[in-house]
Amino acid sequence: MKTMWNFSGTRALVAGAGGIGGAVTQALADAGADVVVLDRDAEQLAKLSRAPGDGRGAVHGLTADLTSADACRTAVTEAAERLGGLDVFVHAVGHNDRRPVLETPDEVWERIVAINLSSGFWLGRAVGARMVPQGYGRLVYLSSVSGQLAHRDHAPYAATKGGVNQLMRVMAREWAPHGVTVNAVAPGYTETDLTRAYLAKPGMRASMEALVPAGRLGTPDDLVGPTLFLASAEAAFVTGQVLYADGGRTLV
Repeated sequence: MKTMWNFSGTRALVAGAGGIGGAVTQALADAGADVVVLDRDAEQLAKLSRAPGDGRGAVHGLTADLTSADACRTAVTEAAERLGGLDVFVHAVGHNDRRPVLETPDEVWERIVAINLSSGFWLGRAVGARMVPQGYGRLVYLSSVSGQLAHRDHAPYAATKGGVNQLMRVMAREWAPHGVTVNAVAPGYTETDLTRAYLAKPGMRASMEALVPAGRLGTPDDLVGPTLFLASAEAAFVTGQVLYADGGRTLV
């Protein structure tokens, strides 16, 4: 996807290689950034990895388990060493398990909290520790309309996305004096690997599309523009905000 932003010389770290994270990784590199992308899926990382050329930046895949604080710290250190520093961080990690509250076991809750929320804290803290001293940085979290809307069968997912929104606001307030902005993009219903099986159920796609004023589901490319804007130098005076990219879903 072509963008209006020039990220030449920018050092970016993206957590999450699938769906939205993969699309953002490619767009940042196409705009000139050198990117390290984190994921546990080595095959997906291999698909994204590429050498620089023709004005495009390099993409380096780094296998990482983001469910532990130590692994997150190590991943940030390795990424910063490979890139020579960090200017942009995008957290595009997400996991869901749709079931009612009364049927949600402890291990499901704990895993979703670790993946969706704790990794955002651990990675963001390690990234912020590098950006604050240098006086510049952009952190963008992929949240969800579920952080605002009370969807059935979404308790762990909704709780973690609401937590991401509040986490980024606190980071934004603490780091604003140091030239570091922290924001979130909240997608609506978006077709990714996370949602594809759910959408394949009889009648599900049509019922979800009917809830979106735009009349369609989102795609990963729909999230690229909002994310790159918030990651750009032009967004210097935007911080602590949730940008809803949802086709109007939160209007109804």
